[in-house]
Amino acid sequence: MEIEPLDPAVPGDDVAALHAIVTAHDRRGPSMSLRHFTARLERGASGEHVETWVIRRGGEVAGGYSVRSPEADNTHLTLLPWLAVRPGLERRGLGGALLDHVIARARAQGRRVLIGEAAADLPGSHFAKARGFTSASTETRHVLDLRATDWSGLEFLRTRAGRHATGYSLERWTGPAPDDLLGDMAQLSMGMNDEPSDGLDVEDERWDGERFRAHDEANARAGLIPYTMVARHSGTGEPAGYTRIFVSAHEHGGWARQSVTAVLRPHRGRRLGLVLKLANLTWLHACEPSIERVLTWTATSNAPMRAINAAMGYEVLDTWHQWQLDI
Repeated sequence: MEIEPLDPAVPGDDVAALHAIVTAHDRRGPSMSLRHFTARLERGASGEHVETWVIRRGGEVAGGYSVRSPEADNTHLTLLPWLAVRPGLERRGLGGALLDHVIARARAQGRRVLIGEAAADLPGSHFAKARGFTSASTETRHVLDLRATDWSGLEFLRTRAGRHATGYSLERWTGPAPDDLLGDMAQLSMGMNDEPSDGLDVEDERWDGERFRAHDEANARAGLIPYTMVARHSGTGEPAGYTRIFVSAHEHGGWARQSVTAVLRPHRGRRLGLVLKLANLTWLHACEPSIERVLTWTATSNAPMRAINAAMGYEVLDTWHQWQLDI
């Protein structure tokens, strides 16, 4: 067995082979397009240091992994978005060899904690537990079926919630944030630091305008179109909260991805999170009628967001663990 680095910029079939292996392990949610997958191998989600390695068997790609090493903060972490072996080749030592390689690479870079994720009912979680990882956080994936959504009911819900959110105006746009709003978006992104982290050994993320720009550029390379809704306090003009839904411009398969929703601490308790998500969803539906389902991730310990999702009609798809290992 050979483990070697993969450069996604080098022409060849290895990236496509790895993409097929990774997507074969999650058939329940939206499939990541090859463009999206390749972009994440190249630059990550916001300019992190990224490495991808593949393992070969008989000269062909039999599996691989990708790791992201944060550089602006959390420099003690190595993040393992996925480690996968071609279906049919499990239990032959390939996964173990790949994980040993991950750990060696992380230690060589001075990292001390490794974090990955796996669905609770799939072999990845059993593998992680057997290798000494602990479940540090649990998330639930929820799906909203727009084909069965009661839009008049959601409009009534938004009107009722809006009575608590007086004194705020909503702004919206598609695509990357305008240059003059990068500072506001960085400030709003810091609000995600209040999200429950449970037992994860993580620090607050530090955002500025340049980091948010890099994040938007990474999404553009991945072919993802963000629908962004921002709440602004009418009296002060300060940003109060935001939410984003992403649609793949390539092979979305009827799926959209609900991304972050954050309300800054001084503006909480006014149902702004619900107002933002409902307004953005209604706008998305009008602009993208071919989208049939929206997927979102929510920490099981995040009771307020789970309540918002339930009120909107989201239903549970599956449960995932974030697995953590001190290395």
